[in-house]
This record gives sequence, structure tokens and C-alpha cells, in this order.
Amino acid sequence: MAGPTLFIVATPIGNLQDITLRALETLRSVDIIAAEDTRHTLGLLNAHNISKRLISCRAANEANSAEGIVGLLAEGKSIAYCTDAGTPGLSDPGAVLVARVREAGYPVVPLPGPSALAALISVGGFGGRTATFDGFLSVKPGKRKKRVQELLQRQEAFILYESPFRIVKLLQAIADTEPERKVLVAREMTKSHEEFLSGTAAAILNDLAMRSIIKGEFAVLVSGSASEIDEDIKD
Repeated sequence: MAGPTLFIVATPIGNLQDITLRALETLRSVDIIAAEDTRHTLGLLNAHNISKRLISCRAANEANSAEGIVGLLAEGKSIAYCTDAGTPGLSDPGAVLVARVREAGYPVVPLPGPSALAALISVGGFGGRTATFDGFLSVKPGKRKKRVQELLQRQEAFILYESPFRIVKLLQAIADTEPERKVLVAREMTKSHEEFLSGTAAAILNDLAMRSIIKGEFAVLVSGSASEIDEDIKD
């Protein structure tokens, strides 16, 4: 493996088999693995019989950890960075680390792979040329509803992530403005209890609101306006 390098490694969003051969080779080859949660990443490494030194680099300590990682690169170490699931820097820590390492003059190499965003779009079937990714919205009801209304006014589809504790509130905010807007809600993608709910915002809201218990992580794809979809099909 060439010189001191930071590898940004995408890891499974659920199913531990959803990892590339290149990612496994890199995790086996680097000197150190930095992780958002070392305990979580240890589970992935154990599943693939990989034993490496682990260091923490989570959102709360990313700036300080980045300095430490630059120091390790200066010692000639090669380092892989993994977040808990999916691609680092995408609604996950990683951007601060990458910026600092690049600023220090060391190469940063991406290893593409699992992403809830890409997986959800691939099964959306809504059409349209573009999509807006807005990640997790504010936990404050007023700010959340305002942002949803802004997104609904735009032509393109948009994707949001949400916790089981606020998914009903998010769908309520969408249905309050456009109850007939097409929505695809994914719960626990790639895991044993994977579920996809497709329909209008009002219908899916009613489905989830009737459940006594809601578990799992959610990704939500909201269709763009009919005009953009029609234009995409005509072309």
C-alpha cells in the first residue's frame, strides 16, 4: 500500500455482506482504522475476521481526532475511516477530517459503497432528473415544517432521513401541505425487517400512525412535481 493515505471507506447500512472486496482489502491492509464508533466497527471487522488497531473519530471529537490522525499520517501510517453505516461525510462525520487531512497535504482516497440515499433512489421509480438530499431535518416542529414546505415547493424529488421517534411527525408535515404527494418510505433497509411503504403522504402517514410501536431507521423519498417527471419521460 502506497505511503501515508487516508481511505474513506463506505460500510454496510445493515447487511454485513454489503461491503466491497476493495473495502475489505483496504481494511486488512491499513495500519489503523478510525471509526465513528469503535464498538460498532469492531463488529464489522469481527464478521470479516479483520484485526486492527481502532481509534475514535466521532462528531463530538472530530476536530481533535483529525489532528491526531494527521500526526499518525506524518509518522507514515495508512488509515481507513469508517462511520457506523454507509458513506462517511453523508449525514455522518468525515468532512472535517477530510478537510484537515487534505490541508496537511496527504492524499484522501474514497472507497465507494453502500449508501441509503442511493439505495432509496434506485427503488423509487419517481423519475425526474435531479433530487435534493436534505438529511435529518431539525427536531424543532416549526423549523421542520417550514423546511418541508420549502422542499415541496421545488420541482425535484427530495430525500430525508428520520428516526422512529419523529417519522410520523415528518409525514404529518408533508401531508399537511400536500397529502397526495407520492412518497416512498424505507425502514431498516438491507436488514432482516426491511420494509418499503409506497403511496401518498396521507396514506403512509395513516399506516404508520396506526402502529403501536415503530422501530428502525427511516429514509424517505418524496416525489418531485408532475411537470418534472413528465419532462423527463418525454426526453
